[in-house]
Amino acid sequence: LRSERLGLGLALDALVPQGKSYHENIPAGLCLSTGEKNYLMIPGESLKEGDLLEILEKVLLSPVTKYVLDLKALVKLLKDPLKAKNCLDVSLAAYLLDPLREGYEADQVAREYLHLELLTKKEVLDKKSFREAFAAGEERAFTYLAALGAVPLLAWEPCFKKLQDLEMEKLYREVELPLVYSLAKMEEAGVGVDEKRLRDYALGLQEGIAALEQEIHQKAGESFNINSPKQLGEILFGKLGLPGGRKTKTGYSTSAEVLEKLAPENEIVKDVLNYRQLAKLNSTYATGLAGYIREDGRIHGSFHQTITATGRISSADPNLQNIPIRTEMGSRIRDIFVPKEGYVFVDADYSQIELRILASFSQDQRLIESYRSSADIHTATASQVFHVPIEEVTPALRRNAKAVNFGVVYGISAFGLSEGLSISRKEALDYINNYFKTYPGVKKFLDSQVKKAKEKGFVTTMFGRIRPIPELKSSNFSVRSFGDRVAMNSPIQGSAADIMKIAMNAVDQRLRESGLDARIVLQIHDELLVEVKREEADEVLELVADTMRNAVDLEVPLEVDAHRGETWLEAK
Repeated sequence: LRSERLGLGLALDALVPQGKSYHENIPAGLCLSTGEKNYLMIPGESLKEGDLLEILEKVLLSPVTKYVLDLKALVKLLKDPLKAKNCLDVSLAAYLLDPLREGYEADQVAREYLHLELLTKKEVLDKKSFREAFAAGEERAFTYLAALGAVPLLAWEPCFKKLQDLEMEKLYREVELPLVYSLAKMEEAGVGVDEKRLRDYALGLQEGIAALEQEIHQKAGESFNINSPKQLGEILFGKLGLPGGRKTKTGYSTSAEVLEKLAPENEIVKDVLNYRQLAKLNSTYATGLAGYIREDGRIHGSFHQTITATGRISSADPNLQNIPIRTEMGSRIRDIFVPKEGYVFVDADYSQIELRILASFSQDQRLIESYRSSADIHTATASQVFHVPIEEVTPALRRNAKAVNFGVVYGISAFGLSEGLSISRKEALDYINNYFKTYPGVKKFLDSQVKKAKEKGFVTTMFGRIRPIPELKSSNFSVRSFGDRVAMNSPIQGSAADIMKIAMNAVDQRLRESGLDARIVLQIHDELLVEVKREEADEVLELVADTMRNAVDLEVPLEVDAHRGETWLEAK
């Protein structure tokens, strides 16, 4: 620890408890690298696992600058992740430089920034654990451990220079690096699950699935396996003669896309879609979530910073971001998540954040004015695009305007909009053209992003995050068109991700400084869920909403919907 700079590498084995779905990281070896020498420490007769954690803690808490890969995995092994000092996560920097890569492990970082070819973790271990490979004296396992320490130390300079060249140092130091600690604390906190509610929910789903199965068989006039696309296709298109059947080598296509077009006119198809939805809820959540509940009655999920191309945080083990909220049974999943006794949840969610970012980016005065005057943006758009007075905007017109508002953010085509709204392609094109006539600044902004992407190969968010778009160089028209849509959407979606991260860091810090008994337990999309002592809920609700509203300055105000409740569903 006398060195000024150290590479710090930790070999971790993932241990899955019997009958469970989650894993626990167990340290199997540690490397300290000065660049010239690598010091390897492996638990064995003279060095116990506890000693290894003690050494790790001592290094992380020391003032020496440490260079690591996957800092979050290391600081989570400390009793208090916030005590780690002077740590730089090189995999996080590599992710900012190219968010499209498959991963940022030692071999991948070494290839990109040191021009070295190393064995991958899979090649080194095959099906063994690090502990087994070290015990067997396998030289390549020791070499890999040395690389875990040496690679981040040696790769930092070229990585950091590129970060500076692309003007992302501030994003790295002020947003991404502090977020490591916020996420580590959130994962450590976990979120409570009421196991009785989960069992009741599963029972309700199973009853619904059985009832639908009976109904489908009755309408089909025979029993068959609804989960078999081949058998389902034969029933719907062969026996019942429904229109639109496309036969492939394996039988009729029964994809969601095919069935959704038939559902409005055919009760059996509606039932099949409902059956599939309940079956998925049952396998993914009702059954799936049970395996992730730990001894403390909480789910401690993983939240990743280096997965998505847009910069959004992704959720895994389990994935809580895909919980459907548009159906009753889907939204009821949130009801099984509960705070600990004596506490409640505060849920705070950004309202229309992407459209507000679009207004700021585009500098379109009419759009900005709509937000500043607190008008309902979808009603205002309907009035402008469909040329009707505000008071005459019907729910159907507002719904169509909402589809256009959000569609524009994603570079929607006339075909896409016509499919979504079940209107002709000409009507959809008229809607889009009228929208751009109403908000010309938006059209100008979106076109400028495509132009910039073609010139530079990437687009940037408000905070400098880059999103490379290699698709624009494709010789395939549909791939290039996809690239155009990515160029339009990424600055908006990426800026929303940045704002959420800035807000999360700020909320985490303010809660710590306030001394209030509250902590963030989930971050999903544009939403934060906070567990707070019941008596302090109103104060925390105001603190969280205020911090999120004032996280950044845009041309239009950021709006936050915040509520408290006894369950996640109630707080939503």
